[in-house]
Amino acid sequence: MLLIGESLNVISKKIGKAFKERDSKPIQEEALFQKEKGMDYIDINLGPAKKEGHELMPWVVQIVQDVVPDIPLALDTSNIDAIEASLKVIKQVPSGAPHIVNSIMVRPERYERMVPMVAEYNADFIALMWGPEGLPRDENERAALCVELLYFANEAGIPNEKIWIDGIVTPVNIQQPQLMSLMEFQQMIPDMCPGARSTCGLSNISNGPPEHLRPILNQTYMVILEKCGMASVIADPRDDQLIAIAKGQRKDITDLIYGMMDGNTPDIGSLSKEMQDYAKTFNVIMGKTLYSDSWLKL
Repeated sequence: MLLIGESLNVISKKIGKAFKERDSKPIQEEALFQKEKGMDYIDINLGPAKKEGHELMPWVVQIVQDVVPDIPLALDTSNIDAIEASLKVIKQVPSGAPHIVNSIMVRPERYERMVPMVAEYNADFIALMWGPEGLPRDENERAALCVELLYFANEAGIPNEKIWIDGIVTPVNIQQPQLMSLMEFQQMIPDMCPGARSTCGLSNISNGPPEHLRPILNQTYMVILEKCGMASVIADPRDDQLIAIAKGQRKDITDLIYGMMDGNTPDIGSLSKEMQDYAKTFNVIMGKTLYSDSWLKL
């Protein structure tokens, strides 16, 4: 599972302040930290960046590449001018791995401008399944949006192999059925658009539950999505357990969750406390147990 580090983000007080004040030190320290943690990509998230994004984003790209020139970047802002300005200055990484534009919504006013841009600069892009009416209601609406955007991209000369599909993760405590829909959609991707890869904002699943429950929700759903074919996740580089699972170092956790997905229900009492927690979290995500903030105590 490829990891895209999410913490170089304007919503962080420390990083947001550094963006605003053009203070390179915290930004570069965060980039070096993500490299140390083994992130495969670093996401630079400026949010809307409506006023100064076209100047700020290229500056951030350049100072990040000054210290981590070997890690491809994901350019994450809704300001199209900022994306274009960054693509003009971004440097190729030694491995040749393309940078990623995160993301292009399935809205003509967005993709008709952005797709030719990423084609011109030979970037990959994340196809975000957010349409004119917002979040799709189910996997079939996701599929219809996906076909629309990928057809347009293919016509512009972008092959499926340069496209990362994001079906959108929703919070488990308010939109649990959408998590199931995303799993169904994920399994449709190979037949619908062969060669395309996939990703998601993994931490969205735990947006709302108490802070101490966020890691196990993120980790468990990552394993579920991996079995469904997910290629990468945008995730927290400070979650060492998640990184270990993604890098294949916790086969015991993966095997437990894969087995439960295959219908092998374990004897909870026979599991260690750690494995019990993953089994209980799996049941909450899959809708087998009603969500509550105390599911690990039951």
